[in-house]
Amino acid sequence: MSGTMAEQSIPQGHELLVQLENIFESDPLIDEVGFVPPAQIVELNEKADGLDHVTTHFWSKDHKLAISMEVLKPLLQAAKDAFTVACREYKEFANLPVDEICLDSPASESFTENEVMKHSKALLLLSCDFRSAWNSRKLVASRRKSLSLYMEELLLSKLILSYAPKSEEAWSYRRWVIKMIDGTFPNMQDILKNESKLVEGIAEKLKMNYRAWYHRCWLVSYMTAQQVFDEFNQSRKWAELHVADNCCFHYRRRLMLRMLEDYLLQQTEACFLYSSDLSVMWNEELYWNELLIKRFIGREALWVHRRFLAQCWIKHFVSLSSDTPLDGFLDHELELIRTCMHVGGDDFGDNEVHADLASAYILWISPQVTTDRGAAFLAKLKKSGDVNILAKSCPGKKLLLEDLVGNQSLMPRPIFPSVKTPLLALIPSSPSLWVSIFPSLRTAAILLLPRRTSATAYLR
Repeated sequence: MSGTMAEQSIPQGHELLVQLENIFESDPLIDEVGFVPPAQIVELNEKADGLDHVTTHFWSKDHKLAISMEVLKPLLQAAKDAFTVACREYKEFANLPVDEICLDSPASESFTENEVMKHSKALLLLSCDFRSAWNSRKLVASRRKSLSLYMEELLLSKLILSYAPKSEEAWSYRRWVIKMIDGTFPNMQDILKNESKLVEGIAEKLKMNYRAWYHRCWLVSYMTAQQVFDEFNQSRKWAELHVADNCCFHYRRRLMLRMLEDYLLQQTEACFLYSSDLSVMWNEELYWNELLIKRFIGREALWVHRRFLAQCWIKHFVSLSSDTPLDGFLDHELELIRTCMHVGGDDFGDNEVHADLASAYILWISPQVTTDRGAAFLAKLKKSGDVNILAKSCPGKKLLLEDLVGNQSLMPRPIFPSVKTPLLALIPSSPSLWVSIFPSLRTAAILLLPRRTSATAYLR
């Protein structure tokens, strides 16, 4: 009985929709929305003074909006119905001949567009992934081509992201608006700066928000060279505080690639000084990354970032300057690996993860250099005995490490007495093919065998 009385006390959906749209009309700068229990709405209305709008199901003050959860269902249905009717009338009006259009009629173009925008806003607030509503707003905004309207659309998407920070439709719509105002807005850099702050604020509340960080990476192509440099410097502090969040390091890589692309595309003598500055910046990033790796044990995001730094350093800066010897860089990386292998034990297994990441880095970096340089690097690793320590710390990589350095003593016993025989039996006409493809015949045999097949049984 009480449930029936409560349902009867809830106004009709159309009445609720009118109340919500009136709130938006009275305060177009609402920047945050939340859905709260009915009791909390009552409590907020009793405690607060000077409310912008007082109802039993809505609370609005200081550009913040709270909606009672008990009215969401009828409110959503009313918003859908109103939006559907508005879209149908708008399409019918768009198909009318020019001589039949009456500007004084309530069904004028301006009126129907306003209805579509008003009802779609309420609908998107309740259902942020309603794509038809987003598309209808695109249609109206693209026809009006009003800068003020585009700025209002940015406010709307920001409002929706305040409670749905992973809404793909909201982020996509935000990029569409930026594309539309690019070249027409005089202070485009200010918009990009605000966008970057928006992403950082959302990322602080919700970790690993890939959609938000993708949006920030997308903005880099619209930034000036100075803005890219400023973003690179400002994002460093955030990355230090979130070393496990690979998204921020991916953003820094995007910024660094943009700076590198700017230099490579110019290719003039005037860029030589810029190249020197870029190499200094890259070297500082390598040093900073090394400090983080030593300080924060077992963080994969730091090692992934180092792979990027090392690859670009070898590919671009070593070849650009004779003052950047490759051997010195490889020796430094070898020293870093040794340091990571001798990290003290703990109760959480981070030292084992650290050693595993170091061994994976060895397996990755050796093919990045020429054969003779890589062989010299591996020879130093083998001679020092560090590879044996890595093999003990990372049993899962014993085979790969053994094949990399050609050290047969790493394995307690060989799996195959003779690996060449089964391989040549598979391709008798091309016995040299395996030698050219695989650095180790044992690796080739293991890769070819079924996962659940015993190597000894296979040879039998």
